[in-house]
Amino acid sequence: MGPQRQKIVLQAYNRLDKDKNGYIDINDIRGVYNAKNHPAVKMGKKTEEQILQEFLETFETAHAMRNNDAPNHIVTKEEFIEYYNNISASIDDDAYFNLMITNAWGLGDQGGVKQSWSNQTGATTRGQQTSNLFGRDSNQLAANAVQKTKMEMVSANANEEQLLENLRKRLAARGTRGIVSIGKKFKIADDNNSKTLDVNEFKKAMHDFRIGMNDRQVSAVYKVFDRDGSGEITYDEFLRTIRGEMNQARKNVAMKAYKIMDKDKSGLVDINDIRQTYNAKQHPDVQKGKKTEDEVLSEFLDTFEDHFADMKGHEDARDGKITKEEWVEYYNNVSMSIDRDDYFELMMNNAWNLDGSKVTKKGWGAEV
Repeated sequence: MGPQRQKIVLQAYNRLDKDKNGYIDINDIRGVYNAKNHPAVKMGKKTEEQILQEFLETFETAHAMRNNDAPNHIVTKEEFIEYYNNISASIDDDAYFNLMITNAWGLGDQGGVKQSWSNQTGATTRGQQTSNLFGRDSNQLAANAVQKTKMEMVSANANEEQLLENLRKRLAARGTRGIVSIGKKFKIADDNNSKTLDVNEFKKAMHDFRIGMNDRQVSAVYKVFDRDGSGEITYDEFLRTIRGEMNQARKNVAMKAYKIMDKDKSGLVDINDIRQTYNAKQHPDVQKGKKTEDEVLSEFLDTFEDHFADMKGHEDARDGKITKEEWVEYYNNVSMSIDRDDYFELMMNNAWNLDGSKVTKKGWGAEV
C-alpha cells in the first residue's frame, strides 16, 4: 500500500488495540464486536469466543500461509497491514479504499460504535450518510465505485484473446505486486490443496481478484490455460500463459546483471557474493538488534527465489543460492509491467551498475 492507505489502516489498528499493548487479541475485539447474534452462536453450534477467534484468524491467514505458522489469535501490525495489502491490490481508487476502512472500523464516529453480526448498536448505522477524509458523501462514493466497476467489465462479446488480454492488463497494472497477490489468491482458492486449480477454484480466485469478467467469461479463459483439457491448471502454467518470457534483449540485460553479482564466477549467486555488493549494517533490523547482517542478506536472496519456488516441482528451491533459472524467472515477473525495453535496461543499470559508472558499495540506508 502507499503511505496514505497505510496511514488509515494503522488508524484502524490503533483503534482496535483498546489496551494499547501493541497487538490485537480477543479482549480488544470484545469491545468492538458483539457475537451474540451470530447465527452459529444462536443455534448453539459455536460459542461467542470461537466466533471472535475466527474473526481474528481472518487477519492472520495470509501471513501464516507465507510463514508456515498456525494462527495464534493475536494480530500484529505486520499481519494487519499484510491483510490490507492484499485487499488494497484490487482497489484502484484511494477515496473508495478510504471509505471502506472508515466505515468498517467506525473511524469517523466520535462516540465509538459497537457492532453485532446482525446490526450495529450505537449512534450510527450503515444506512446513514457519513463523511470521509476527502469530504465527499460516502453514498456518492459507493455509487461512483459501482459505476466504475460496470465500466471496467469486459464486453459480453469478447473472444478468448480479448479476455486473456484483459487479464494481462489487470495484472500488469499492478506490477510485481499483482503477481504476488494473485499467487496468494491461488493458494487460498486451492481448497483441496492439490497445487492445481479446477474451474470452480479458478473462478473463486478470479472473483477475488476483480478482473471484470462474468462466470461464463472466466470459464472461457480457463480453457486457454487448460490446453490439455485435464480439468486443472498449475500456478506456473497460469503464469507462463499470462506473462510469457522476456524478449532476448531483456534476457541479455538480466544475465549481464547476474554475471556481475556472481563475484566468484561459480555459476551461482550466494551470500558470499552479495556480501561484496551490499552492506547490511544500516538495515533497520540490524541496527535494532532484531536480525544479523547474514539474516538480512539471506532474506534479500529469498526475494529472487520466491516466484520460482512457487512453481510446481520447485517447492524445494529455497536454498539461499540463486541459479540463472531463478534469476531469469524473477525478472520475467518484473518485465511484465514494463512496456519499453530502454526503460527496462535503465532500471537494471540503476539497480546493478551495469555500465560500471559507480564504485560504491550499497547499504540499506544509503550508498557507502
